[in-house]
Amino acid sequence: MMESMNVADAKRRFSELLDRVAAGERFVVTRRGKPTAALVPPAEARDDGPEHVGLLPFVGALAEWPEFDEIMRDVVASRENAGSRPVPDLE
Repeated sequence: MMESMNVADAKRRFSELLDRVAAGERFVVTRRGKPTAALVPPAEARDDGPEHVGLLPFVGALAEWPEFDEIMRDVVASRENAGSRPVPDLE
């Protein structure tokens, strides 16, 4: 069973808790008596969230790409010069 402690205790003993977690112990941190976080060894941690959400993770990477602005200007210009395309039949 995991040991529980409130936020204030966890903050005060954080360095000690990290050493104990590294040794395999697990702790639950509570706020107003309700569990809010778990301190577990990295091998036991899991991330159930999505790895990527749409194209947003690429925004920062594209900002570092020196040719990005020039390429986007070319894309916009080619779209403006393109004629109308037929609407696809999705039925």
